[in-house]
Amino acid sequence: MTHVLFVVSAADHWTLTDGSQHPTGYWAEELAEPHRLFTAAGWQISIATPGGVAPTIDAVSLRADAAGGEERVAQLIDYIGTISAQLDEPLSLNDINVGDYDVVFYPGGHGPMEDLAFDAVSGSILTEALDTGRILGVLCHAPAALLAAKRADDSWPFTGYRMTGFTDAEEVLGGLAPKAPWLVQSRLVELGADFIAGESFAPHMEIDRNLYTGQNPASSGALAEAIIAAVADKA
Repeated sequence: MTHVLFVVSAADHWTLTDGSQHPTGYWAEELAEPHRLFTAAGWQISIATPGGVAPTIDAVSLRADAAGGEERVAQLIDYIGTISAQLDEPLSLNDINVGDYDVVFYPGGHGPMEDLAFDAVSGSILTEALDTGRILGVLCHAPAALLAAKRADDSWPFTGYRMTGFTDAEEVLGGLAPKAPWLVQSRLVELGADFIAGESFAPHMEIDRNLYTGQNPASSGALAEAIIAAVADKA
């Protein structure tokens, strides 16, 4: 059976340049839809966070205008309710053995910009997953977590990898860019990523070797389906 590890931010806010705390966490669609699709594929799923702290859902992701309507909000709430036991008592990243998993998946939300972007344990998980050929799925703001990855010689494992993520343009349209201490796309490009930006808020993903990235919440389903297909091809 395929075993997938979800690495989820434990942050409940994002600290902006003026010192204010923007409430956030994980984005509902980005966790729920891949989790649902992986479960439907018959996969075993584990969830881990920094320190084993129960993750916080970003309340904005459950607004009708952000989620795609009241019906979709209800579906997301219902599904997240079915996995509440996993979310309430996640594993700690410190206890994770990457060798136990076939796929490692990072959902987004602004939370990763507060914690996973600076988390050395998460960075080592990402590096090991990449280097051992495990499929690594990273979605929306979660590519911020790639910033914490490094090799023993301090080089960045993802240099030259084609990827996408929440774009600078999308952050501007979302209204938070003026107060953002840094932007995901810009930082990844600075480190040497081959960043491909698609149309704002439209589904877009990039696949380079075993790295699978999605640009935004609208990319959640397609990214999960691409990962499922890749695992099937390996079987």
